[in-house]
Amino acid sequence: MLFSSISFLYLFLPVLLVYYVVPKSWRNHVLLIASLLFYFVGEPVYVTLLIFSSLSDFFHSLYIEKHRGTKKAKIALTSSIAINLGMLGFFKYTDFLIGAVNGLLGTAIPLTGIELPIGISFFTFQTMSYTIDVYRGDAKAERNLATMATFVCLFPQLVAGPIVRYLDVDRELHQRSITLDSLYSGAVRFAVGLGKKVLIANAMGSLCADYRAVTEGSVAFAWVYAAAFALQIYFDFAGYSDMAIGLGRMLGFHFPENFDYPFISSTISEFWRRWHMTLGGWFRDYLYIPLGGNRVSKGRWIFNTAVVWAATGLWHGAAWNFLWWGVYFGVLLVCEKLVWGGLLKKLNGFWRRVYVLPLLLVSFAIFNAANMQQLTGDLKNMIGLGGLDLWSFETGYYLRSYAVLLLAAVVGATPLPKRLWQRFAATKAGQAVSVVAEPLFILAMLLIGTAYLVDGSFNPFLYFRF
Repeated sequence: MLFSSISFLYLFLPVLLVYYVVPKSWRNHVLLIASLLFYFVGEPVYVTLLIFSSLSDFFHSLYIEKHRGTKKAKIALTSSIAINLGMLGFFKYTDFLIGAVNGLLGTAIPLTGIELPIGISFFTFQTMSYTIDVYRGDAKAERNLATMATFVCLFPQLVAGPIVRYLDVDRELHQRSITLDSLYSGAVRFAVGLGKKVLIANAMGSLCADYRAVTEGSVAFAWVYAAAFALQIYFDFAGYSDMAIGLGRMLGFHFPENFDYPFISSTISEFWRRWHMTLGGWFRDYLYIPLGGNRVSKGRWIFNTAVVWAATGLWHGAAWNFLWWGVYFGVLLVCEKLVWGGLLKKLNGFWRRVYVLPLLLVSFAIFNAANMQQLTGDLKNMIGLGGLDLWSFETGYYLRSYAVLLLAAVVGATPLPKRLWQRFAATKAGQAVSVVAEPLFILAMLLIGTAYLVDGSFNPFLYFRF
């Protein structure tokens, strides 16, 4: 079920009102049932995976805590990780590996055709982090199965993040308060996310589709396409994260932030401190640091970086373009640290951003390629080796058609609108206006979003496929 859908906005959310009227001791049970229903609507068969994952890590964690510090605990942790990775690997990578073998050996092993369960990359990482934290002694094993299952199945962040660790919500799973302020601020945050999705991400998606349909392309249009896709996936995923965080607040939870204006970054490493922050933090704490992090020899550090970024690429999808996308970032990060990092420090912020943005646009072109042929074609077009003119009539036409939306998207991807609003809201006039403006904004986003949905002018969230 999509947040930007009629069924979610006008059927699921109204039914969830029962959550607010039942006794506090019942709320986790209501939330668990609602979350399972939310997932069941989209994945009626694979909802069993959620239940299995909850049961598996619930009992593994109890056993780990009972035998912490012994070999039995390590065996149980290994078992838990193997089950989670085995489940993720089977559903996500089986056909990819079969295809790779067929391509390498010339065999004709038939593909399984297994459908990817929505959000499996997210909830398996959540449950793995839980058992690892219990093993490390950072978290206590949850002794109430319903509470554990509620953590695993929380519908706001279940299918596309942010990746919420047990430590993030441990206290609130057991005791949380819902105030008018949290309901209101959550509704505003949800409305902001809905606006990002339906007003900007979908428009950028239309521009990307137009690029694929043109008969008279150009080098300039190839770069415009890369920028449009970068903005589409940012507003799509950041919009989803905003809606998830807003819904969490309305339910009494405080989920971690997932984006911090990544396109204003002045280095690639800074970009990855601002983009999909919960994923970056997960790989840092549960893969990079256990491998030794940067407190190792130069050669070992390069190896650690390569492993982490290959894993990051494959986490996003079972396809070669995702692997190369991860390798691309790994190479850039190694070069920033070992090759041209000193030069970057001598440049001012403007020139560092001039350095970062083209590299990011190339990365998004790699990320969005449907196959290797399209990937190489897009990259050739961007560097002028695709046989295209620098400019074309169609390029000018689409730039004029989308100029206002592109400008709004570029400005909206910076902190400027938020800072201007905060500065205005801090004044007396701003305080008076915000009392009326914010509720009207929530209503407007709901009405506009509904109009888009009824008209059919929306795209599924891009990160649902991961």
